[in-house]
Amino acid sequence: MILVLNGPNLNLLGLREPEVYGEGTLEELEAKCEAWGEDLGLTVVSRQSNFEGQLIDWLHRAESDGFRAVILNAGGLTHTSVPLRDAIAGIDIPVVEVHLSNVHAREPFRHRSLISAVCLGTIAGFGPTSYQAALLTLSERVDTPCQ
Repeated sequence: MILVLNGPNLNLLGLREPEVYGEGTLEELEAKCEAWGEDLGLTVVSRQSNFEGQLIDWLHRAESDGFRAVILNAGGLTHTSVPLRDAIAGIDIPVVEVHLSNVHAREPFRHRSLISAVCLGTIAGFGPTSYQAALLTLSERVDTPCQ
């Protein structure tokens, strides 16, 4: 199983700045992730929270809950959260950082990620396809089938 975590404000997809994040909703993105996962033989479970502590708790429990890897769009916490960075560093399963927008083509404060250094990699700027690329990467990286 692959856990997809979406952070603050991603519940507003389709409403918030569609010129940046697209017009698709979070529910549509989650459905795409499930379908892409199924095509790769993976079970995908998606969760979203606007609360840093909830994301940290989910990361801490991911492996014991049966997840083999995590795809994380931490939203604005990417640029500000040392505790989230430490939670990623403290778990034994791979985490891929994803972003819908190209954070490097946006405001300067978005150019720095506190979590990138403790993630397997970062995929940004391709809209929902960023998640698809992360799923493909993880399907090739996990050492046993993720069902």
